[in-house]
Order: sequence, then C-alpha cells, then structure tokens
Amino acid sequence: MTPLEVLRRYQAHDYTLLGVLASRARAIPEHSFMEFGDARLTYSQTLARVHEAMALLAAKGVKPGDRVAVMSHNHPATVILFVALASIGAIMVGLNPDFGEKEARYVLDHSQSSGIICSPAALPTAEAVVGTLPARPWIMTNTANFAALGKQHSAPVPIGRADDACIIIYTSGTTGYPKGVIHSQNSVVLAGEGFVRRMHLQPEERLLCILPMFHVNAIFYSLFGTIAAGATLLLEEKFSASNFWKTVAARKATETNTIAVVMNILMRRSREEFVAGHTLRKIYGAPFSPEIYHVYEEEFGVPHLIEGYGMSEVPGACSNPFDGERRKGAMGKPSLHPDPTVNLAEVRIVDDDSNEVPVGTTGEIVVRTPTIMKGYYRDPEATAAAFRNGFFLTGDLGWMDADGYLWFVARKKDVIRRRGENISGAEIDLVAGDHPEVVEAAAIGVPAELGEDEVLLAVVKKTGSTLTEHALAQWCRARLAPFKVPRYVLFVDALPHTPTHRIAKFEMRKDPTLKLRAVDLAQ
Repeated sequence: MTPLEVLRRYQAHDYTLLGVLASRARAIPEHSFMEFGDARLTYSQTLARVHEAMALLAAKGVKPGDRVAVMSHNHPATVILFVALASIGAIMVGLNPDFGEKEARYVLDHSQSSGIICSPAALPTAEAVVGTLPARPWIMTNTANFAALGKQHSAPVPIGRADDACIIIYTSGTTGYPKGVIHSQNSVVLAGEGFVRRMHLQPEERLLCILPMFHVNAIFYSLFGTIAAGATLLLEEKFSASNFWKTVAARKATETNTIAVVMNILMRRSREEFVAGHTLRKIYGAPFSPEIYHVYEEEFGVPHLIEGYGMSEVPGACSNPFDGERRKGAMGKPSLHPDPTVNLAEVRIVDDDSNEVPVGTTGEIVVRTPTIMKGYYRDPEATAAAFRNGFFLTGDLGWMDADGYLWFVARKKDVIRRRGENISGAEIDLVAGDHPEVVEAAAIGVPAELGEDEVLLAVVKKTGSTLTEHALAQWCRARLAPFKVPRYVLFVDALPHTPTHRIAKFEMRKDPTLKLRAVDLAQ
C-alpha cells in the first residue's frame, strides 16, 4: 500500500494521542500493538490500559497542565502513561534513568514535576532527590498495577486537545543546563504519520525500538510511526550489541531506527553474532558512512538504509526519499506527509542575516514545520532567540545542492555528540570548574573510533596542585551521568581566549595534538 492508503485504512481522528490510538483500536482491536519480552498487548488492550492509567493519575491528583516525570528505560508503561497523561491534559517529562542526583534534581525542579514514575532501578535516585524539591512530588514505580491502584476511581473524560502540550524532552544546549523542549499532541501525531511516508511503513511492519523513549526518535518515529501505520512495536529495554541480530531474528523485526555509533558497533563485532535469514529490511538513522552502506547492504542484507535530519525541536525535518533517488551521505529532502498536499517541513540555508545563500554555499540550517516545538519550557528568552522570521535556527551548518538535497557540515553549537547523546560541553565545564584545584576547564568533542565524538577535557590547575587526571575524572563521575564523563583529560598551562575573555573552543578544536597529549582514561 502507499503511505496514504495505509493511513486511510483507519477512521479519521482529532490528532490527539488518544484519538489516533482509539482509531486503530476500533479498526484492528486484536492486532498486536506492543511486544516487550514475553508480554504482548493488542491495540484494544493497550487502549484499556490507558484508561486504567487515566483513573490512577486522576486519583493521584494530576490535573490539566501538570508535569509528571517518567524516569525509566524502555517499558510498556511509558507508552501507556504518555497517552494517559496527554488525555487528561497533563504533560510527560522524559527523564534519563541513568542521571545522577544533581542532573535529576535540575530537571525535576525546572519542570516542576508533581509526580515521578520510575523504574525500580531509578527509585533510589528519585527518593534521594524528592526531599530537596519545593514541590515534593509523589513517587511510584512503573511496575505497579495501574488497574488495581486506580480501581476506586473511574477514568476521567478525555480533555486533551491536539494543540495542547503533551511532552517535554530535555536536551542539552550550550548554556550549561538542559532546555525543556515542549511539543504538542498534534506535533507527535504528524511526525508519526510523516514517518509512515519516510519509511513506507505497512500494517504488517514490526518496528524494533532500541533507542530510549526519553528522546525524540523513539517517541515520534518508532512509537507513533507504529501507531499511525497500525503496525507492531517491538520494545527493547535498551540496546544490546551482542544480542541485536538474535533479537531481530527471534522477533521477526522488519524496521529499526539507529544512530551512527550503533551501526559502527554492530559492524565491528564478530560475525558469529550475525543471524543469516533475518527479516530486517529497513533502517532509519544518520549519518551513514560509505562503509556502513557497504556492510549493511552487501554483507548484512538490509536493502533500505534511509538517512535523515532532525532535532528535538524539529523532528523529522528531512530524509532521503524511500521511493526516489537516495544520495548517500546527504540528509535528504524536506519531509512530506502521506497526504501530498501537506508539506511537513520547509528547510533553508541562510547567512548570519537570515538571507538565503546560493546553492552549494554553506550556511545555517533553518526549519519551519508543523512538527516544530511549542517552545522551551520556562525560558521565553531562549524560545524567542531560537526563531527568526518563523523559522527555527538549528545552529547547524549545511548546504543544499541544486536538486534540493541537504548536506550536513558541522554543528555551530557547543554540543558533543557521544553514543547517540547530545552533551553540553558547557555543563562539563561547570562541573570540572567546581573542583577546588581547577582554575579553568573546557570540554570539546574529539573524533571517536566508532563515529561521533568522545569528550576531551582540557584543564588549567591551580599552582601547586597535585590533582591527577583520574581524580578529576572521578570528580566528574560523581556529578555527571556516565555518558558525559570525559574520556580524555589534559592538563595545560593556559587555554585560548577570545577578546571578550571567553574560552575559544574553536581554537582548541583546530589543535590535533590535544588528543595525542591527553591521558586516555579508557586505557
């Protein structure tokens, strides 16, 4: 079926999360919607669980506009809670369960979350933090029996509307603190429908979700792409390289979303782990190197590798066309909705004065799309600064070829991309700079063996300090999530500065000797 034919199998809906799920539950009630371990939920069963969760949340006193944090690795409860919260007009705050107390405290305090639903593993962190928060949020685990806890109450009448905020995703910027990206229900649903077009999803599709559901990709593409197509979501708690191909074969996965580091890891593992005769036919992600294309297409037998471009603020902005020319290395063309009259994205390349630059000229990538964020939570200044003439300023550099394909060049922002996570270099600077023996610190990204970046921390110590590289890394480890801890530490006599006395990280990035001179803590 064409993408539009797929969507037209189901009744029209109101572009709310509950509305699109209910339309699928009416049409295909017994079709398998979500599989997790040995558990399986049909579309009708999932809808019933959502109403149970709505009753529980109402019993907890959750009101329209409230924020509730979900702090967990992938779990069916996250899906159910996301739809239930949106249905009663509340907002889910995605939280990395690997956060330490300091990071969790910041997000929970900034989001003003009234409740926390976490995995048992994240419970100690949540309990340690809540006593320090003004709101004193309630806590429960995602393994609780929602139906039993909410049985004294009936599910409230759904009041969530398409334009209402439904999720806040915290993404690191360059200011040293994460920003909360707000999206509406309409944005999530449109992105899911757009993903049907991007990957030509069919109702019999089985989408393997290995990326975390506290980020955009898993929620907007895997989850709501599945719902939009009326397909099946194969939910994995987290990515396992050693079990990936066994999982693909055992669960008969046909599509998955990845990132470059995942592709590189799998490519370099023993071929004894590969399972011939698998069903995987489609992979979405970026960036894909020529080696990735060769190995996955020729050796692993995956015929459709689709590269795309997007951010938490503007998901699904571009992709290589599934049914057209795919230019390897390009981020593709502005994404389209299955309905050809609906353009999902408009992408331009502009100079510093917001003037469009000629074809082939590098400039900043700016995006306007119906799936754009509503703004940054509790940060009107950052929201205003992120837009110009109705376009979102990505802070990324790229160029457009004569046929309208986008080519990514580099990030303007001080963001380090490590193992699929966006890390604020400024946040690491602040943590390292708090050490009593550190005068100044600067974190930058340096090339990693498997693609993306590793974190290098350059530090000026106080005179007479006996601080070691390992001791400083331990200081950071106690205050940062594991993926943010620097791999390389280098003590220097001085750091380069701009005329306004800011650390000139662009000068540091030009110095190839930094990585060579640094202590590699992985060794």
